[in-house]
Amino acid sequence: MLQNTGKLGGCTIFITGASRGIGKAIALKAARDGANVVIAAKTADPHPKLPGTIYTAAAEIEAAGGKALPCIVDVRDEKQINQAVEQAVEKFGGIDILVNNASAINLTGTLETPMKKVDLMLGINLRGTYLTSKLCIPHLLKSKNPHILNLSPPLNLNPSWFKNHTAYTMAKYGMSMCVLGMAEEFKGSIAVNALWPKTAIQTAAMDMLGGSEIGKQCRKVEIVADAAYAILKKPTSFTGQFVIDEDILKKEGVKEFDVYAVEPGHPLLPDFFLDQEPEDLAKQMEEHGATPAFKSGKADSAATGPISDMFNIIRGILSPDIVKTTEAVYRFDLSGEHAGVWYIDLKNDAGSAGSGDPPTKADVIMTLDSADFIKMFGGRLKPTMAFMSGKLKIKGDMGLAIKLEKMMNKSI
Repeated sequence: MLQNTGKLGGCTIFITGASRGIGKAIALKAARDGANVVIAAKTADPHPKLPGTIYTAAAEIEAAGGKALPCIVDVRDEKQINQAVEQAVEKFGGIDILVNNASAINLTGTLETPMKKVDLMLGINLRGTYLTSKLCIPHLLKSKNPHILNLSPPLNLNPSWFKNHTAYTMAKYGMSMCVLGMAEEFKGSIAVNALWPKTAIQTAAMDMLGGSEIGKQCRKVEIVADAAYAILKKPTSFTGQFVIDEDILKKEGVKEFDVYAVEPGHPLLPDFFLDQEPEDLAKQMEEHGATPAFKSGKADSAATGPISDMFNIIRGILSPDIVKTTEAVYRFDLSGEHAGVWYIDLKNDAGSAGSGDPPTKADVIMTLDSADFIKMFGGRLKPTMAFMSGKLKIKGDMGLAIKLEKMMNKSI
């Protein structure tokens, strides 16, 4: 692993999304040098599914030897970012480094992606990165060695990286285009770079995309933190680069990478947006027991028809509140004219729904004719009545099936 050198000691680092995952790992790496860390993230209260808050992260940073300033920040909110920047300058005297780490992901096709998810990804990934950079730059310009580092990929224009999740790719590439533009705009004054992992990294988002078995194909967040450290200690002349974590660590003299693996010796899954095709990634995940939520072709096969139309409606009403009150994953095995397998995940993140197997093991499996499914979700057939009449077979907790009925009655 890359050893700390003390070069970030006394520097003030503003990190978005630093309450957990990669953002927190970068914060802890800097804290070991004695850096000041501004934790700009939304999670002030414990999340039922995700670890950590801005306050627990602050405690870990202080324990690691740094100074912390936890700030409640939604990067879509200009006022909240402004307040956090002002607090950072008041407490620490300025800002030396900005790490744009906050990001949202939803890997669905154009017809399957509700506009609120499109707005969320563009708002956090693209607008949030641009806005946070804009508000920090006046202070960065006063620093001796200022850096902006975006956690975003190289701009790979292979259409394969657009066809299955155009909205997400546009939003993530927006962060990379900020690097391209700002590096040139502030050349000689601020180093602006991007960092992307060569392999999948074990985070809550990756667990959501690949299920519980994905971890053994991943590396730990510490490899990204070490790579970020290698970039941030460089002079401002190192700018406009789209850095891959393993590549820069090799240049820093790191030779042993098994230490970063969740399961040393196990085959690793390459990350998105690099050279390997998404279809190959999905195949590799399945070969090692994971269940890819982004499997190629899922959106295409579900693009048209009454079942797809119904799922477009279902996706439109999903929310964290519905997930919190339901907490179950449903699989639907449909027969008849529109036969197929579909799912509704009301257990993870903000919920999801689509064709194919659910991203995690189903708590309830419902088997029925596709025509009855349309009636059921159209309010013309209650699940309990369908079950009693034999039109619906339920495998799993009947109580969770009743929860789904209540959700349908309230929301659809």
